[in-house]
Amino acid sequence: MRIAGVASALPKNRYGQEAITAALAALWRGKLDNPALLERLHSRTGVESRHLAFPLRRYAEFSSWGETNAAWLEVAEELGVAAIDAALDNAGMARDELDALYVVSITGVASPSLDARLVNRMGLRPDIKRTPIFGIGCAGGAIGLTRAADYTLAYPTHSAALLAVEACSLTLRQDDMSTANLISSGLFGDGAAAVVVTGADKAFSPPSGAPRPGPTILATSSTFYPGSEDVMGWDISEDGFRIVLSPRLPEVIKNNLARDVDAFLEKYRLRRADIGSWVIHTGGPKVLQAIQHTLGLDDRDLERSWECLRRVGNLSSASVLLVLEDTATNHRPAPGTLGLLLAMGPGFCSELILLQW
Repeated sequence: MRIAGVASALPKNRYGQEAITAALAALWRGKLDNPALLERLHSRTGVESRHLAFPLRRYAEFSSWGETNAAWLEVAEELGVAAIDAALDNAGMARDELDALYVVSITGVASPSLDARLVNRMGLRPDIKRTPIFGIGCAGGAIGLTRAADYTLAYPTHSAALLAVEACSLTLRQDDMSTANLISSGLFGDGAAAVVVTGADKAFSPPSGAPRPGPTILATSSTFYPGSEDVMGWDISEDGFRIVLSPRLPEVIKNNLARDVDAFLEKYRLRRADIGSWVIHTGGPKVLQAIQHTLGLDDRDLERSWECLRRVGNLSSASVLLVLEDTATNHRPAPGTLGLLLAMGPGFCSELILLQW
C-alpha cells in the first residue's frame, strides 16, 4: 500500500496565541478565580498561532450545542472537500477513482454522517464504501490511515481516501472554568487533512510539479490500554462536549509506549535505531516530551511535530497527518528510509504505522 497523496486545508481565520488568549479573557471576565492562570497556561502550550473556523467575535454569539454542532457540519464539509481534492490532485487522481472513504472527526456529530454529505457535495461514486469514525480523538488520523491501508491491502487495485477534520474551537464550553478546559482552549485548533492510499496494483500518475508520492505502508499496530478511559476524551451531556484531560497522561505514555514500539518493531527484526523518520502527533508539550523521553529520541526526531504545534496547534485527529504532509513535502527522508507514524488518543490507546520512504 502506498500513500499517493496527502494534503491539508485550514480555515482562513488565523490568529496569534496572544489574541486568542485576550479574547477568552474578555469572554470569561468576572468568572475566572485566577485570570492570570489562563495566560500562564496558554503561554506554555508551545502554540504561536491557530486557525479558527470563525472570526473570534463570533464565538460569544453561540448559545447552544445545537448551534455549534450545525456550525461544525458547515465547516467540516467545506474543509473536507478542500483537503480531499488537494490530496487527489497531488496523487494525479480524480474523484471518481475513489473506491472507499473514511471520515474521522470528534468535534461534531451528524446523521446522515459527514461522509454521506461529502459524497453528495463532491459527486463521488454511489458505490463508494464509506466509513464514519467518531470518538477516537488524537489517535484518529493514524487509526483512519490504518483502516484505509487495510482496505487497499484487501483490494490491491482500489484506492481509499481518509479525511480527518476537526473544528475544536466549536467545542469550547463557556461555562467550564476547569484547568483542563483552560489548557484545551489554548492548545487545540481547527483544520483538516486528507490522505489517498492506493493498493499495490493501483496505478496513479502524479502531475508534474506535484509532491512526490508518499511512503509505502509496511505494517500497522494498535494497542489498547485497559482501564484508562479516564485519561482523555469527552464528558458528553445535553450541554455538549466537556474535555476530559487527566494529568496521568504523560505517565501512561512513559509506562507503555516504549514497550509497544519495541514489540512492534521486533516483529520485523527492527529496532528504534533503524527508524530514520518519526511522524508524531502534536499532543502538546508534555505529551511530546514524554514521548521523546520514553523512546530516547533526539530533538531533531520531533522537529516536525514541534513546528506543526507551533504553527497551528493541536488539530486532534488531523494533527499527525499534518506532520506527515510537512515531512513528505518539505523534509522528505532519503529513499529507503524507514519511518514510524505514531499517535495516541482516547481509549486510551496507541497507533503505530511502519513506513518506508
